[in-house]
Amino acid sequence: MTNSVKPCVLITGFAPFGGEKINPSWQAVQALEGLNIDGFAIHTKELPCEFDTSISVLQGAINKYSPHVVLCIGQAGGRADISIERVAINVNDARIADNAGAQPIDTPVVATGPAAYFTNLPIKRIQQALHQSDIPASISNTAGTYVCNHIMYGLMHEITLHHQNIKGGFVHIPYLPSQAVHHNGAPSMSQETVISALKVIVTAAISNKTDLKVTAGTTH
Repeated sequence: MTNSVKPCVLITGFAPFGGEKINPSWQAVQALEGLNIDGFAIHTKELPCEFDTSISVLQGAINKYSPHVVLCIGQAGGRADISIERVAINVNDARIADNAGAQPIDTPVVATGPAAYFTNLPIKRIQQALHQSDIPASISNTAGTYVCNHIMYGLMHEITLHHQNIKGGFVHIPYLPSQAVHHNGAPSMSQETVISALKVIVTAAISNKTDLKVTAGTTH
């Protein structure tokens, strides 16, 4: 294992999938490579949009950098704001095939794993910090059943078993405007706003040891 010279944050984005030429998650994440936020070095990694392989690549990056915080970012076309995921469930149920052609249906992410994992990020403080920065954000109670949920579950399983000092979680972002024009009526968010949001998220994640006790439930 290679230890970083200074404390660090690992942020991942995904390769394009589903016919898209770009993935806004990686477009934004790669812009943060090499930055220093509040004394934490930022390292980034592009993950393949593939079941199982994505988890292996993430595990390799965690072992390489020994981060204090891991943020996995993914695209959620149709969502209008920064969606901070609360929970990942132990199921793969792919509406479309991944980039390797795999389309698991009703299979577990980890055969012997629990039904779900909750993020250990201070998600409500993150939401508050984003709102204070005039960036639309909400707590999401479903990360779906595709590769995004898969990687969040895999991340939290890895943290639970081997890296309990790491804080980790997943954030969904909307389409970029250049994508939304091809999806009639779909909301979008500029890359500049997403990059700003990621910086706010990193700052909130590393500076808060406890979360707020405020409601962020949904009725739908």
